[in-house]
Amino acid sequence: MTQSQLTFSLWFALIGALLVALALASTVLQRLPLSTAMLYLAVGLAIGPLGFGLMDADPIQESLLLERLTEIVVIISLFSAGLKLRTPLTDRRWLLPVRLATGSMTLTIGMVTLAGVYGLGLPLGAAVLLGAVLAPTDPVLASDVQVEHPTDQDRLRFGLTGEAGLNDGTAFPFVMLGLGLLGLHDLGVNGWRWWVLDVAWAIAGGLAIGALLGTLVGRLIVHLRQAHRETIGTDDYLALGLIALSYGLALSARTYGFLAVFAAGLALRRVERLSSTGDERPGATEGATEAAGEAAEIEDPSDVEHSPEYMARAVLGFSEQLERLGTI
Repeated sequence: MTQSQLTFSLWFALIGALLVALALASTVLQRLPLSTAMLYLAVGLAIGPLGFGLMDADPIQESLLLERLTEIVVIISLFSAGLKLRTPLTDRRWLLPVRLATGSMTLTIGMVTLAGVYGLGLPLGAAVLLGAVLAPTDPVLASDVQVEHPTDQDRLRFGLTGEAGLNDGTAFPFVMLGLGLLGLHDLGVNGWRWWVLDVAWAIAGGLAIGALLGTLVGRLIVHLRQAHRETIGTDDYLALGLIALSYGLALSARTYGFLAVFAAGLALRRVERLSSTGDERPGATEGATEAAGEAAEIEDPSDVEHSPEYMARAVLGFSEQLERLGTI
């Protein structure tokens, strides 16, 4: 057996053993004060240069590959986060994640910038960039602290899940500002280009593209299933297609793709909620919660009456499976 064949076989055996071990120990892991991502990190250290040396990838040389892989995992996670949030946008619960993603984020970026300039002696652009990188809490992959299901009303979990999807709208403009101050991005005269394109258009455009696509696709699927009993059993394609479509179109329009994917998940869930309850007022939240709880028992995808609930639950389940595999 050649060295390449041996390495190929070892990787298969290693991944297989890891997946089987996680499946067998899943109940035990849920009782530990650890996230599964921390365990994956330990495995990574063990197989890397600090451990057995089975993997020795140069993060600088492989930066493009690492960037693309992490992008894919994050957009899947953002889509799942959007689908988990069944609360109407008019509900006061949204004030917490909005405050976290705007005021708290901006304040943190400002403090890190000051520390970078006066404490570390960094150029202003580098300090702003450092603040934009460090400020987001980004619990998007930490599913253990997110809402556990669409009916979860825990305020802290809701706040973290919503902030996970929204904080890119605050962080990305400061990333572009930092790059501009370093001479690596055009900010325009007196920063007009940054304000108009990197802040206003990129944020509003990303949210609008994702919301529009999620709404159109969701309504089309619900109509086809309820009126014609078509497109049944295609929830995995629906999830992958909507993620890729919203992300790709948002990037093509020079908006923030992460925001677009999160908005697409929110919009798809909104279509399900309105199709199930016909009401988006804050007072309808409890009724929507009960409806979603009943939908958890629905197992027949051809059930016309409950097709919106089944679609949302199936898409979310598939997305969560992809997210778990991607995190590993």
